[in-house]
Amino acid sequence: MRILYTNFHQADGGGHTTYVLSLVRALRAAHDIVVAAPAGSRLFLEASGMPGVRVVPMEFKGGLLSAWPQIRRMRALLKIERFDLVHVNGAADHRLCMLASTGLRGGRPAIVYTQHNSRSGRSLGAALRARLATDRVICVSEHTRRGLMRSPYAGCGLRTVKNGVDVDYFTPATPAQKALARERWLPPSQTGCLVVGSNAGTAAYKNWPDMLEAVAMLPGALRRRIVVLIAGEPPDEDQLRCVASLGMQDRVIFVGLLGDVRPFLAALDLGFVLSSRVETISFACREMMSMGLPVVVSNVAGLPENVEDGVDGWVVPACAPAAVSEVLREALREPEALEVMGEAARARALAEFGLPRFVAQTQAVYQEALDLPQPSRLWPIGWFALGAATFWVQDLLI
Repeated sequence: MRILYTNFHQADGGGHTTYVLSLVRALRAAHDIVVAAPAGSRLFLEASGMPGVRVVPMEFKGGLLSAWPQIRRMRALLKIERFDLVHVNGAADHRLCMLASTGLRGGRPAIVYTQHNSRSGRSLGAALRARLATDRVICVSEHTRRGLMRSPYAGCGLRTVKNGVDVDYFTPATPAQKALARERWLPPSQTGCLVVGSNAGTAAYKNWPDMLEAVAMLPGALRRRIVVLIAGEPPDEDQLRCVASLGMQDRVIFVGLLGDVRPFLAALDLGFVLSSRVETISFACREMMSMGLPVVVSNVAGLPENVEDGVDGWVVPACAPAAVSEVLREALREPEALEVMGEAARARALAEFGLPRFVAQTQAVYQEALDLPQPSRLWPIGWFALGAATFWVQDLLI
């Protein structure tokens, strides 16, 4: 099969990039794969280093005039390569592929779209993409699927395929590894603390200050027994002011962006993802659970689909630091229970989160898309009209 993967993110790309790279690694030996992504992005750089994978620099954002050369480049790529299937991963790249493939002689390739967030998908742009350039939709959580059932994508064959992680790569740390990790990340005075952390990043919607507020709510003696580690982009000035306002400067450590998060996760006793909006299933949550960590998640989007409350983690209301604070009290009161919950988290990861299951389910969706009747062509005059109309309403598309 000849597959084109696209992603619009300019820099790290977070879960979108991890998702595409997981599929490319798994399928590159059996299929002819091309990746189109912005030059300099993490996806572009990492895919460029994979044997057998071809990478094409491509920008996906901008208005009609600025995007027109990219549309022509994509159209030329589709004509030359004659892909069987294009897998798009966001509104911007989906839109460009729609415009580039419309009216292709012999018909366009099958197009599979993955919905990576919890937005409604009910814009005019979504309606155009669903009607003209979508054969199947992959939803990364049941929450996502339920949301899209009320969108123009409802008739595009919604399929739930939850993100997979490499459970052989993300394995529980040994006691020696945990000790080394704590020496690396923590000052000596804090190596014996309960270490709570997250590799979900520092974006505002991740709502990580709720964990700091939860720690700040504890009595001084308990607060001094906890340290919070956070991996991701360094906090900005507003975020640092938030930390200072909570009096948490000495209880939180920001470690920055990491190429390999495993040594960071090895230092933790308890993970957290407390997103308040625009969330799906969370690679970070699944990576932490695969490493044998119980995780505190908010009841937002697909996060609760990862955790059985009280068994392998906790589910708390969104934007409720008091509820998180109660979890911390429980963890401090019964630290031995965290080990039992961590074992349950690892068992769940082995049973449900593995890459072979994720890849097999994704390939099944590909086959469904390929088996559909070939879509009819839209003639060039319709193609130009569609392009103009789409960019006139671009604010509604993304």
